[in-house]
Amino acid sequence: MELSQDVMKAVESLEYRVTAGDVAAKTGLNLSQAEAGVLALASATQAHMQVAETGDIAYEFPRQFRSILRNQYWQLRWQETWAKIWAVLFYLIRISFGIMLIAAVVLVFVAIIAIQIGMQSQRDDDNGGGYRGGGGFGFNPWLWIGRDWFYWFSYGPRRQYGRYDSSPRRHSRPSSELNFLEGIYSFLFGDGDPNKNLDERRWGAIATVIRNNRGAVSAEQLAPYLDNANLNDDLEDYVIPALSRFDGRPKVSPQGDLVYYFPELQVTAKNQKSQSVPAFLKETKRRFTSASSDQVTIAIGLGTLLVAGSIYLSYIAAGWTTGFIGLIYSLCDLFLAYGLAFLGIPAVRYFWMKQQNQKIETRNSQRQRLVGKTVARKLDYAKQFATETIVGKDNLAYTTETDLIDQDITNRDKIDEEWRKRLESS
Repeated sequence: MELSQDVMKAVESLEYRVTAGDVAAKTGLNLSQAEAGVLALASATQAHMQVAETGDIAYEFPRQFRSILRNQYWQLRWQETWAKIWAVLFYLIRISFGIMLIAAVVLVFVAIIAIQIGMQSQRDDDNGGGYRGGGGFGFNPWLWIGRDWFYWFSYGPRRQYGRYDSSPRRHSRPSSELNFLEGIYSFLFGDGDPNKNLDERRWGAIATVIRNNRGAVSAEQLAPYLDNANLNDDLEDYVIPALSRFDGRPKVSPQGDLVYYFPELQVTAKNQKSQSVPAFLKETKRRFTSASSDQVTIAIGLGTLLVAGSIYLSYIAAGWTTGFIGLIYSLCDLFLAYGLAFLGIPAVRYFWMKQQNQKIETRNSQRQRLVGKTVARKLDYAKQFATETIVGKDNLAYTTETDLIDQDITNRDKIDEEWRKRLESS
């Protein structure tokens, strides 16, 4: 079996001594996956297996097990190396969208200015080279717009043409953690799904609730973390995924109430204290962008400039077919398409995000309404099955840490006491 990073992280966080139930509760993996993952990791790192007198098993891993794995498995070394390489590549991909936008705007306006200068020079030649005012170039609105956005990009909105905005509101705003190029990517595509680990959170919370109740719970206690839970009827089908994942067993009370206990989650390598758990599974709403408002404003402005500039350039450069201007003219359609996509993708994503957030809010409200609906008599009945088995080092029947003969000598008093009890009982 392939070694699981989730299992490795769980072993480290649980201080290198675990049971399969501990790993399942920590990671949210189902019991079969957790057990197989622990066995694979134990086999690869020469971990010690410890069997309690109850027959329950714990595994103790060496603290340097990751170093052992790196020395044995080139795949693991390659995964770690590729993770570093991909982090650099993905960063370059992210900033490339901003670089392409800025480069396209610069190329378009350089071409526009070059055409304007050429046209003005031609008019001056036709007029005999006389002075016409304005430095020989005439008034060009594109030059003023370009200069305005140059100051925005260079200094931000606080400084334009030597003037500062001293408004307290400006200075009290926190600066964005993203640089401008990262902000453009965030404006375009957002920051990913904030609920990509929802299943991990769901099953981790359910396992924690079960552990906090010593392995025995009612359906109402699990309902705020499950989907499609309905407490208005007697059917508790929504609990089946939890039973399947953590090997749960139903029990029926004399009054006909159902409770559920999970034997594997009742076994732990050390005494487990109650852990805090959210009252219900709450999904995080999607955020449109992590870019600052100033970065968004500049990004929209640059996109608008690219669209307007591409249209204007395609109009005034229609006769150019050679040289730099001819090359940029041939790319006008591409620049226009990029500018429209740059403005259109965030607009479409904004309305899609609003719909998704409405659905998230509905699901959160449904789960929140299920909090605190547990029937008291069910809790009382569940306590009959609540227990905790600790595979401690003081109650081991067998361990791979020492030779079997040495263990027999060490446990001689326990063996003699067990035989004495058997003789007395017979």
